[in-house]
Amino acid sequence: MERRLAAILIADVAGYSRLSQIDEEATRHYFQADLDELIGPKIAEHHGRLIKTMGDGLLVEFHSVVDALHCATEIQREKALRNASVPASARLEFRIGVNLGDVMVEGEDIHGDGVNIAARMQTLAKPGGIAISGTTYDQVKTKLNLGYVSLGRQKVRGIAEPIRVYRVVGEPGSVHSSSTRWKGLPRRVAAVAAVLLIFAGAAVYWQPIWDFTQAPKLIQRFAYPLPEKPSVAVLPFINVSGDSEQDHLAEGLTDDLITELSKVSGLFVIARHSVFAMKSDMGSIQDVAAELGVHYVLEGTLQRAGPRLRINVKLIDALTGLSTWAERYDRQYADLFAVQDDVTGKIISALEVELTEGERNQIERMPTDNLEAYDYYIRAEHEGLTYGDVNTYRRTLSYYQKAIDLDPDFADAHAGIARVAVDVWRNDYNFLWSAAVARKIAYDAAGQALKLDPNNARAHTVLALLQLVDGRVAEARESANRAVEAQPNSAEASGNLALILAYTGKHDEAVTEMERALRLDPTPSPSFRLLAGIVFYTARENSRAIPLLERARDALPNAEAAREYLTSAYSFEGDQDRATEEKTKLLALFPESNLTYYSYLYDYWREDDLKHHLEGLRAAGIPNWPFGFAGKEADQVRENALRDLINDKTWNGKHKNGTAFVQFFDNAGNTAYRSANTNITGTVELHGNRVCEKFTGYFLDRMVCGQIYRNMDNGQPEAKYVQVTPQALKFFSPAP
Repeated sequence: MERRLAAILIADVAGYSRLSQIDEEATRHYFQADLDELIGPKIAEHHGRLIKTMGDGLLVEFHSVVDALHCATEIQREKALRNASVPASARLEFRIGVNLGDVMVEGEDIHGDGVNIAARMQTLAKPGGIAISGTTYDQVKTKLNLGYVSLGRQKVRGIAEPIRVYRVVGEPGSVHSSSTRWKGLPRRVAAVAAVLLIFAGAAVYWQPIWDFTQAPKLIQRFAYPLPEKPSVAVLPFINVSGDSEQDHLAEGLTDDLITELSKVSGLFVIARHSVFAMKSDMGSIQDVAAELGVHYVLEGTLQRAGPRLRINVKLIDALTGLSTWAERYDRQYADLFAVQDDVTGKIISALEVELTEGERNQIERMPTDNLEAYDYYIRAEHEGLTYGDVNTYRRTLSYYQKAIDLDPDFADAHAGIARVAVDVWRNDYNFLWSAAVARKIAYDAAGQALKLDPNNARAHTVLALLQLVDGRVAEARESANRAVEAQPNSAEASGNLALILAYTGKHDEAVTEMERALRLDPTPSPSFRLLAGIVFYTARENSRAIPLLERARDALPNAEAAREYLTSAYSFEGDQDRATEEKTKLLALFPESNLTYYSYLYDYWREDDLKHHLEGLRAAGIPNWPFGFAGKEADQVRENALRDLINDKTWNGKHKNGTAFVQFFDNAGNTAYRSANTNITGTVELHGNRVCEKFTGYFLDRMVCGQIYRNMDNGQPEAKYVQVTPQALKFFSPAP
């Protein structure tokens, strides 16, 4: 079979299915017209060969990668001009990917990794835009008058190693503009041209002292394309007090500025974790901006000496290195909120952002007028939420509670307690509260926060999770959307909305929302990586889910969820060795892990998503019942005999793990269970040959069914029976 090096161009129409649903014949007609009148002639002009069309896409081969990219840019430019007179809802917009790579030739067709990578580039292009591989960039970067933005190395489906990806900078119509030829242009014309070339239509705060020769070079280093609105990273304020006790105050000021700016829909604000992740090795302002993909960086210092507070703050245009706005505050500590408000207002003014009335009201709203309560609140936020760290949870809760004791109307503190409680409930950390208690606390605290502040994003986020698990899907979506509306730049709110969308069947929307969340938080915490991995996994995007889940697992080796989802994801990718390795580690962390358990735990999922997940776990070898128990049908206790076992009886026995227990059943369908660590009551019913039990707060208050067998296990010969449930394997004998 012939192999050769070729330049490959692949294009498709963004949103073709949606347009076809509106008017299939017209959409097909316009696509064919573009192919005949625009794309075909451009391919011929640049010495390309149209291999084939594929529905709404096409595959083209060129001998020269320069010709391929030149053709792509001219197609997008001409298509933009055609679209100018077409309503936005009816426009055909192409996404184009270009790659230089090895291909295999079969007759008139070509295939292989060279084609596959071009196809992946196309999916990473924006509608009306172009994405190219690293091999393409290496050949064209000095040969065409274009700008490029690095997306870094991307793991793409079907390719083993991550691929360098670049987007061509500039709106169609400006892609051929030179970034350095400004002599002779009027200043304002030059500024407009720079905006088109560098920012791809982004909203920019223009000032005449820009260095147009340096900005494009800096843009090429950016890890992400600049957003289409003013983008800001608030770097951690530096405590220069000489007193580490004031570190939390500096962090609190940083957090509050991020939170307040995040409420403004006209801004793009990087999330807390990503800016704090850069604290130890930030480099220059330009390095920070390039890594986070933002136009502006806010930096400052804080010094507290008794009642006096000194704050220096500066907003820097990272593309020029020049200060856009700076201020020095020498105030009383009691004026802290006034300083925050002033800084927020000055930033919004400097970036010429228009506030809605609702945004203005939210920003002007004081969180509390009690500075001592505020101090405890920021200590709680400083603690953060560490996966499975009970001591951190306890400290965090104590600080939130002290804040509430000092100011019962402190909505953010109530929302903080709700956030901790919902984590305890979802992860079953019953060493803090029982699941039932945690669930009630989460509901009550979120409700109180919303009573005090109806736009509290964190409270809406918590409420959405509770409603989802309760099966109130429409309400969950509404709450998640309200959280994003209240704080449009909150990665937490967007990530939570993505999870709600994923679990309710809106997979494409979930992926889009999670991509947005990760752009807001490009260096997320391990727990947020885990959340993102779960969203992509649920949306069947394993190639994107696995790297996130692996990073979460490496940072949180005892996080059962990371092991669980990786086990299934590896199975679906056909990597049985790694699936088996993760399954083994999952069973070491959670020996009772079994498919029946997961089927009950996730019964609020859509049926096809749950079936998909269980299939992946089953393929990796997760058993149907705890400890791989498989009773023989001949040994199973049937309905009539079961009735005798739960009618006014007391069971004495041990779990498979050795925990002793006593369980009492009365004649009215009530049961009480007691072990060294647990004392709970519930109800019991017979469903045919199954014993079904419900304990408040366990398995989300659902009735859970299991089976009883005569015990043939020599390991516990004193027990007459063995009960298998999704949660446990219990050996017991009825009391005489």
